[in-house]
Amino acid sequence: MSFTLSAAALTACSDDKDATSATPAPGTLDIEVSHVVGSAPLTLNSSTFYTTASGQQFKVSTFNYYLSNFKLKKADGTEYAAPESYFLIRESDPATKAFTLKDVPAGDYTSLTFTLGVDSVRNVSGAQTGALDPSNGMFWTWNSGYIYTKLEGSSPQAGGNQQLVFHIGGFKKPNNTIRTLSPSLNGAVVQVRNGRTPTVHLQADVLKMFTGVTTIDFAKLSNTMGGPSSVLVADNQAAGMLRVDHVHGN
Repeated sequence: MSFTLSAAALTACSDDKDATSATPAPGTLDIEVSHVVGSAPLTLNSSTFYTTASGQQFKVSTFNYYLSNFKLKKADGTEYAAPESYFLIRESDPATKAFTLKDVPAGDYTSLTFTLGVDSVRNVSGAQTGALDPSNGMFWTWNSGYIYTKLEGSSPQAGGNQQLVFHIGGFKKPNNTIRTLSPSLNGAVVQVRNGRTPTVHLQADVLKMFTGVTTIDFAKLSNTMGGPSSVLVADNQAAGMLRVDHVHGN
């Protein structure tokens, strides 16, 4: 009897060891972001104006936004959701335009999904830290919610003081501006392995905030802080502001 139990225990230990050794070590995925205005790089407080598709001119002094809740999916439908993946991208801070998803299960991923903004749960979870810290200037204390995208600047076509203030946020219907994006990887396969460092390079086009589903006329809309006007901009963003420019395999 004793011999039988010992043999069984040894077999179980051996199986556990085999199972452990058969699981490949996780890897990482780097995400890099660049900002453009059409075909030109975005320059804050540029000396010359950028021009929208409708011919209106503008400059940008601030361009910040949240990317969060990253998910990777394999061709067989298996999905991995990166925990606590909240990142605040700021054009003024190059360090924020590159970040890493750690401990990603090894595999070949064919789809990338993320949120442009912050999920509704975190909007009502009280004071947060890190990228979600209200001290980052991306939280409405008067409205208990995050500003998902903050674009500020100026335009000769804007009324009043010619200032542009686009603070896009809100999670309650009918003015929910959270958008989930799955930009095409353009046929690339992201191979996550221990010892490899694949990189997905995203490109955000500021012009796409003002054209697409709705053409934004600065003479009529130059200041929005949530509400129906912000929904118009969020829909434009979802229609193509962020795309995958290229994927590095290692």
